[in-house]
Amino acid sequence: MLYCPVRAAMDLAFHSALYPPSLSSTSITRTPNFNSRLLILNRPFTVRNFSLPSPLAYDSELESKKHLLLTSVQDTQRGLLTTPDQRSSIEEALVNVEGRNMGHPINLAKLDGTWRLQYTSAPDVLILLQAAATLPFFQVGQIFQKFECRDQSNGGIIRNVVRWSIPNLLEEQEGATLLVSAKFNVVSVRNIYLQFQEITVQDINISEELQALIAPAILPRSFINLQILQFLRTFKAQIPVRDPGRESVGGLYYLSYLDDNMLLGRAVGGGGVFVFTRAQSLY
Repeated sequence: MLYCPVRAAMDLAFHSALYPPSLSSTSITRTPNFNSRLLILNRPFTVRNFSLPSPLAYDSELESKKHLLLTSVQDTQRGLLTTPDQRSSIEEALVNVEGRNMGHPINLAKLDGTWRLQYTSAPDVLILLQAAATLPFFQVGQIFQKFECRDQSNGGIIRNVVRWSIPNLLEEQEGATLLVSAKFNVVSVRNIYLQFQEITVQDINISEELQALIAPAILPRSFINLQILQFLRTFKAQIPVRDPGRESVGGLYYLSYLDDNMLLGRAVGGGGVFVFTRAQSLY
């Protein structure tokens, strides 16, 4: 092939543009270090390289405090049998849970529903529990608070529900229902004001022994016998709490803690503390 000076000059210029002195064709040829990459990929995963998000740690701590509170009230018969040391421990556990919810406004949609009493120091409730423990003809079953406020913005209805019975006359534990109804209004971030409306005795469930006495199975049941049974089963007595023209009896109730499954409250003015857990709907 004949040598061409012009062609040689053009080749030299083209080669220089592609491979300047600092990036010659020999200098850009690199062998990948696959070993270093394999070391990174094969590096063992350890726990210290991973941390839980803070919300999960917060929930875990809160659930532990709630569990401790429920454990501390477990053997007190809902507050009837407590020693000074137990009451001190319960108050400390209660305050620890309350501190995680302090200052949050009341969520009426979350408050709505039925709550079962686990513990109280309220004198008016302890009197009922004491009577049931000492009187052979009186029993107290489950005690609930039922809030009806799901679609409300500033209040609703609260019903204190007490299941009670008279042995041999009514069914065990749930022979009848005592219902104390009140309206409530939200008056501050965590306080509600109760205005009691009426006391109702309803849901009479007579015992089999009493049914046999009123209408014996071995005899033809007369119309009068059946009417007596029907009357007792549908009996409902309503007693207004307030007199006409007067302000209804009321009280301030501080909801110190609320979440999906626990409700804590304090009756303002030394009325006692309350520990509730979520229960199935009564009606």
